[in-house]
Amino acid sequence: MSAKINHVAIVSSNYSLLGQFYQALFGMKVSDHPRPESAITVGDGYLGLNINPRRPGRPAGLDHFGIQVEDVETCFERINRKFPTVKWLERPADRPFAGISTYDPDHNIFDLSQAEMANRRDIYAAGDWQQDRYINHFALRTPNPEHCAEFYCEVFDLNLANRQEGDENYYVSDGRMTIALMPWDIDKYEGTGIVRPGPDHFGFKVESIAAFKESMKTLAERNDYLAPRPPAAGSGGHARAKLFSETCGIGQIQLSDIDNVLIDVSE
Repeated sequence: MSAKINHVAIVSSNYSLLGQFYQALFGMKVSDHPRPESAITVGDGYLGLNINPRRPGRPAGLDHFGIQVEDVETCFERINRKFPTVKWLERPADRPFAGISTYDPDHNIFDLSQAEMANRRDIYAAGDWQQDRYINHFALRTPNPEHCAEFYCEVFDLNLANRQEGDENYYVSDGRMTIALMPWDIDKYEGTGIVRPGPDHFGFKVESIAAFKESMKTLAERNDYLAPRPPAAGSGGHARAKLFSETCGIGQIQLSDIDNVLIDVSE
């Protein structure tokens, strides 16, 4: 079964400005079906980034990702057979990119859809294209990363990537986009604020680190409202930034967007 990781979602009180940030720094394009009263959706030609407004009761930050498959019924059969504690829920028609919401064995929520599903319609920019800067991974800190990796491989036929010696993470991929499953342990947060299990950061691949650093500098000079932030800001920030840089085996440099979502960048 062919499966594609097709979107990443952020919840933000500054969703419109945040959309400008990802366009300006990463060259993402706005959806051909804009809905500025509801969200901002940008894309890289393969994957959409949905930036949704924060509503009462919803925490801000990196929120979830989505998987598109050929046949959701096959996925349900596999879940029932091997992961019977996992449930799913059909989403309202006003969630055009999310036919179904479900979760993995550690209760990390993600969207599930198939083409032409009744309560789903595409909102990303039309057509595929290639660009130098694109999203290449979504990272979760989770108590049982090996079991979750088994879930994504068994249910969606994602590929388990080879791990470097000493790497405690698990990586599953659709061939381009990777989900990094990183172990959550409270001891890892010594010296900084404790963050509950769930989405940790997401990452981009760029044409070169040098060119990207120049883009960050130019953006900050032209518009400080859109200037990326260092991940080490605030009390305990250096310990948090150290944890970020040392425990994800993909990125080369780390930063934060203008709403404090952590971003990994690799060349």
